[in-house]
Amino acid sequence: MSMKLFDLTGRTALITGSSRGLGRAMAEGLAGCGARVILNGTNAARLDSAVAEMTAAGYQALSAAFDVTDETAIRAAFEQFDADGIEVDILVNNAGIQFRKPMLELDTADWQRVIDVNLTSAFVIGREAAKRMATRGRGKVINIGSLTSDLARATVAPYTVAKGGIKMLTKAMAAEWGELGIQSNAIGPGYMLTDMNEALVNDPKFDAWVKGRTPMRRWGAPEELAGLAIFLAADASNYVSGQLIFADGGMASVL
Repeated sequence: MSMKLFDLTGRTALITGSSRGLGRAMAEGLAGCGARVILNGTNAARLDSAVAEMTAAGYQALSAAFDVTDETAIRAAFEQFDADGIEVDILVNNAGIQFRKPMLELDTADWQRVIDVNLTSAFVIGREAAKRMATRGRGKVINIGSLTSDLARATVAPYTVAKGGIKMLTKAMAAEWGELGIQSNAIGPGYMLTDMNEALVNDPKFDAWVKGRTPMRRWGAPEELAGLAIFLAADASNYVSGQLIFADGGMASVL
């Protein structure tokens, strides 16, 4: 098989929530295959530092600081891309937050905040990217789901609902945008070693549960999502659309 199927030279990828963590790891993976990457977040200083580090490593990297829940800011960012002649060929909707509280104690505002960041942003940014991809007749949308796209766990109801929504949003995108040359897929990470999960990693009981429940008997590393992101961004996946692919060490496959 020709490695050209995985060559992203000449393509530009926007990865939301990518100054660190899973987003940064996927951005580095895409950049390593030749893509120019646009890092996104709300902390401009952290973004600038990430861009500087990636540039020093020989990658093509830019930054776009905007809040993924601010539709006006999203539209402005894409209008700026247009003005600068930047065409987003690959979109990775990675931005996300977690909020843990039993549903009987959960405030509506906290519920809505998680839904807005984790689900609605993927629709709004996806729509803006796809409008432009459609005019070119090609594009890749990669949404980041979760084990909770299929499975629930107590105390994370809004996250579970948002990630379940990501699964179906991905299918809706595939249904509507496939004829426009756009493939839309989702990645479902398992329990990963990220800042968001730091408290869980450091909890001996939870750490033992993850390792015992996962057939590979360990947490995942952020860079272990990069290969799947590359596949879904590249020509190798041109007839793959509407799929949620788990990278979870086998957890979703066992009782």
